[in-house]
Amino acid sequence: MKDTVLIVDDMELNREMLREILEDDYEIAMAKDGLEAIGRLEDMHNNIAVVLLDLQMPGMDGFGVLKEMESRGWLEKIPVLIITGEKSTEVENQCFQHGISDFIRKPFEPSLVRMRVKNIGDLFHYKKFLEQKVEKQTETLRLQNGLLQEQAARLKENNVKIIEILGMVVEFRNLESGEHIQRVKGFTEILAKQFMKDYPEYGLDDHKIEMIVSSSSLHDLGKIAIPDNILLKPGRLTDEEFECMKTHTVRGCEILDNIDGVWEDEYRRYAYEICRHHHERFDGRGYPDKLAGDDIPLSAQLVSIADVYDALVSTRCYKSAFSKNEAETMILEGQCGVFSPKLLECFKKVLKDFEKLAESNME
Repeated sequence: MKDTVLIVDDMELNREMLREILEDDYEIAMAKDGLEAIGRLEDMHNNIAVVLLDLQMPGMDGFGVLKEMESRGWLEKIPVLIITGEKSTEVENQCFQHGISDFIRKPFEPSLVRMRVKNIGDLFHYKKFLEQKVEKQTETLRLQNGLLQEQAARLKENNVKIIEILGMVVEFRNLESGEHIQRVKGFTEILAKQFMKDYPEYGLDDHKIEMIVSSSSLHDLGKIAIPDNILLKPGRLTDEEFECMKTHTVRGCEILDNIDGVWEDEYRRYAYEICRHHHERFDGRGYPDKLAGDDIPLSAQLVSIADVYDALVSTRCYKSAFSKNEAETMILEGQCGVFSPKLLECFKKVLKDFEKLAESNME
């Protein structure tokens, strides 16, 4: 059975355009104003996956609908995408304060509309699944203490699933197919194993490396919250746009905080460290906290080099790929920021392994 999308817009043309874009994948319900939308929600709120909401409508406008949804607790369960041509920061802030998920800009780009609706819908579906899973696990723990070890294994499996699903959502949001995450995991593992061998005093072991590698999938989680016009911009970002892009580090941590309660503590710590600090630099010139030296968590330092290397040797919407030799030189000479001298020594030793992994993923 298809999920239902509710389209709320006073212009019939807009409703029909969105219906045509989405009807192959979803059941479509429509409302021409806010009051009709509330009526639809009263009847169907348990079955609606996403609401596409216009702001400017006669009678009850989009903000009125948001206030009513908020008062009835629907916004916690149903994601709302605002349909607008408005680009005012004030309006955007007001919408986000009401708890909306994102924007769909006019004129409509069909592929982005479909992707935006799918990503937001999938994320909320998984959130509901997690809530149900947590409730079930809590009850099991309360009634059957003898199953603690089995439940611990399930919790670890859920941690991995959470990380995998959230990582996939980021890649879809970023119009990538998932290879970046897999390569970063591979580079991180190669570098971490060399560092464990060369510097045993740091206490790395196979278990910690496994969790760091898995958690590395979430390094760019906060990009879910970055607007399309910045995230997908083909050219160089302005200073203001770059400042917005930099917030993906802290926004990712906010997302992790919002799903608190289902994480194994060690998994959550590594995910948080990597998400927040993978753009810090050894000389203190990174962001968001300008940490320096070994104040930067080792997990984040490992992922940082892996992420930078993959970014350099990969084609992106804003640049062509550098050769592997160019990428290695840029990292070792500090052209991408200053990294730990110890990590750079390890990086030199595993260059062939990095190159081999890069080549195998680009064939």
